This record gives sequence, structure tokens and C-alpha cells, in this order.
Amino acid sequence: MTSLSFVVAPTSLWRTLTHAQRIGLAILCSFGLFLLIEALCFNYDPALQNLSNAFATPTWQEPLGTDQFGRSNVSRLADAIITSLSMAVLSVITSALLGISAGVLAGWKQGWWDRSFSFAVNVILAMPGLVLVLLFGAIVPGSFLILYMAISLILSIEYFRVVRSHARTAVNSPAVEASQLYGFSDWYIFKRHLWPACRRDVLVLACFGAGNAILALASIGFLHVGLRPPHAELGLMMVELFRYYQDAPWVLLQPIIVIMLLVFSFYLLTQGEDNDIAN
Repeated sequence: MTSLSFVVAPTSLWRTLTHAQRIGLAILCSFGLFLLIEALCFNYDPALQNLSNAFATPTWQEPLGTDQFGRSNVSRLADAIITSLSMAVLSVITSALLGISAGVLAGWKQGWWDRSFSFAVNVILAMPGLVLVLLFGAIVPGSFLILYMAISLILSIEYFRVVRSHARTAVNSPAVEASQLYGFSDWYIFKRHLWPACRRDVLVLACFGAGNAILALASIGFLHVGLRPPHAELGLMMVELFRYYQDAPWVLLQPIIVIMLLVFSFYLLTQGEDNDIAN
């Protein structure tokens, strides 16, 4: 019975997805399959150079060819995808925790809680998000941790604004007032009344945030402010290969296509939630 439930649950989840969400999930799964194949069949050192094999065309041993230093493109792309997805997942989790916590406190407690958090958010919003990330990256060049902190801080703003709005509405509702009169705990009130009201918006923000985190990391990498060579990162790979676009255009297209598909897949995952909200 237990094993049957594990089979039925993914099937039921798949049926609840819209067509666009299924395409987005399929693209992400294809990247997972690519990483698995690379780890099992190739697993080359992404930084290992072989200048005599520069810009080698695709072969069975190197299905995506090599770059200007003779490094394996299949291994470098796999390493770059892991870096981008790691940044996306970590940034979304951290920003959601920060934004939801601050939004609930501001909308529920109001008073100086609301004024303090709103002031901090307005200060952050006074500077464009990408400029703030660039500033962090320039202070500590090549640090994944600093970039992760900066991107998470920027992404948390939208969570705060959305959750704060829902919390201010929900806290004055008769249902919440009744729960408070019955003496239910704050956690119970959050789980029973606040979270259901903002859950769909949070999931949409998480999908958009994952795509935006990948774009931000690639953008600062393209500007040489992000991760440093020989680290494999999609934006850095693009700017390194751009000067060779006439000699080996297929090599330059690889990180560009990967970025487009990664961001596109996360944006497709938002389609169902947007439709539900609109209805």
C-alpha cells in the first residue's frame, strides 16, 4: 500500500500541472539527465587544459567539443549548470525565509515592526537590484557566498511586499480573530490562515526568483565581476568565448542556449499559478 502511494502521488501531481508547467518540468528533468550522463560517462576535469586540442569538433569522447583551451565543454557545461542551479535553489530558499518572516511580522504585528521593515525595504529599493549585486561582487571578487547573499537579499523584497499585504488583510479577518479568542498559538494561526492566503503567490515568486537568480549570476559573470576563471559559470563562459564566435560559433551557442532553457523552464512553471490567481 505504501509503495503504491509513492507511485500514485507523482502521477497525481503530474495531472494537476498545466501544459506549460509540464514543459518547464520536462526541461529541468532533461538537465538532470544531462548531469547524470556526464557524471557516469565523462566526468572530466572542467579546468584541465589541452591546448593542442583547442576548439575540437564534437566526437564520441567529447560530444560538445572543446573550448579555446582544449577544455571539455560537456564537463564545463555540467559544472556551470550545477553552479547556476545551486545559486537558484539557495537564493530562493534564503530569500523566501527572510521575506516571509519579515512580511508576516510587519503585517501581523504592524506598528514599529512594519515601519522598520518597510524603511529597510525602501532603502534597498532605492538602488537597482543588479547594481547592488555588482557592488557586492566588486567588494569581494569571485566569492560565491557574497553573490548568494546579495541575490538573496534582492529576491527577498518581493516576498516581503506580497506576504505583508496578505498578512495585513488576514489578521483583521473574523477567522483570525476567532482563533485568537480561542487561544490558538501564533504558529497555528499562521499555518491555518496566513499561509493558505499567500501560498500561491509565494510559489510563483519562487519560480520567478530561481530564473532571476540564474540571470543575475550570468549577468555579473558576463561583466567579469562574478566568479573567476577557471571556474565554469555560464556568463563567464559566454564572455570568454565571445571573441571566438567566428572560429567556433557552436561553442559560444552552448552556454547561451543553456541559460535560455533554464530561465524559460522556471518561467513556464509559473504559468499554472498565474492562471489560478487570475481566476
